[in-house]
Amino acid sequence: MNKLPLQRRQFLWYLGLGVGTTALSLGLKKAFTQTSVSGILPKSSAEGNTPNSVSVAALPTGQFLPEFQGISQWLNSASVNVADLKGNVVLVQFWTFACINCQRTLPYITRWHRQYATNGLKVIGIHTPEFPFERDANNVKRALKQHQITYPVPLDNDYTTWNAYRNQYWPHLFLADRQGFVRYDHIGEGAYSETEQVIRGLLG
Repeated sequence: MNKLPLQRRQFLWYLGLGVGTTALSLGLKKAFTQTSVSGILPKSSAEGNTPNSVSVAALPTGQFLPEFQGISQWLNSASVNVADLKGNVVLVQFWTFACINCQRTLPYITRWHRQYATNGLKVIGIHTPEFPFERDANNVKRALKQHQITYPVPLDNDYTTWNAYRNQYWPHLFLADRQGFVRYDHIGEGAYSETEQVIRGLLG
């Protein structure tokens, strides 16, 4: 499985320093052409098939949350099924620990987990690796400790859940209501206030 090259992630790092994460977030759902950036454009762009625009219609709003599939290991919890989450608001986070964009979202997600868990928010941090060293469970465990992540983290090393969600991006958040229907998604950094408002609204 092809992965996006490291220099593209480095480019994104410099881009984030130059224009700020706000401008980067605003650009995520607009058409990006020519330049492929790790965590924003689909993996196919690494193969020389850069699309003319970015399609963000991954998992349609209103669709029932797909099951977590092909998980090699669960960290911080026993295995979790979508049925186990019924009655809760569910935040599904696609991430990988060496992605700088993912790292910058983690303080917000861990705070939401701490703040809203007692109100019925369940966070599932699906770790889908970009590079071979991110497939190692011990490396992921160190990242969980470093970022103080205590919510369940399934290891999606074979991209099975990634594909079930028709995902193409790191990071990508999906929010499902208490009945299990997807009501919101966000690609990349930013929109933290907007996302939190949706969480609060779904918790009701």
